[in-house]
Amino acid sequence: MPEHLTDLSHAIQLAVAPVFLLTALATLINAMNGRLARIVDRRRVVKKRLQEDTAPAQQEALERELGLLARRGTQIYQAIFCQVLSALLVCLVVAGAFVGTLVRIDLTTAIATLFILAMLAMIGGLGLFLREVYIAVRRPTHWEP
Repeated sequence: MPEHLTDLSHAIQLAVAPVFLLTALATLINAMNGRLARIVDRRRVVKKRLQEDTAPAQQEALERELGLLARRGTQIYQAIFCQVLSALLVCLVVAGAFVGTLVRIDLTTAIATLFILAMLAMIGGLGLFLREVYIAVRRPTHWEP
């Protein structure tokens, strides 16, 4: 097999692992997006209840819940941002592997740096996700319609 085909075949082999990582990141983003959707739905319900004629004590509780939902929404949005950033960096890792092979440039340091940044973004996103789950469990809301 010609050398350039061997190099390309090797680049494809090296790109397989990051592609599996992209699948995992997409699954995480999907799960986080579902949580964000539930938070938005609950905020709509709470806002509607606030507009209704409610007792002052109940209004205060609903306003506190709105604040909590806003915090949770911010946390999950930031987590999604980190996961998307991680996915973009993984895409750059894969592209860099192919560009380095095709142009015959040593991009090892750049690719390693991008991969480390992708892992840091993923860790940050998972940490924010864990924080949002902790907030949700620590202060449960009343989920009646």
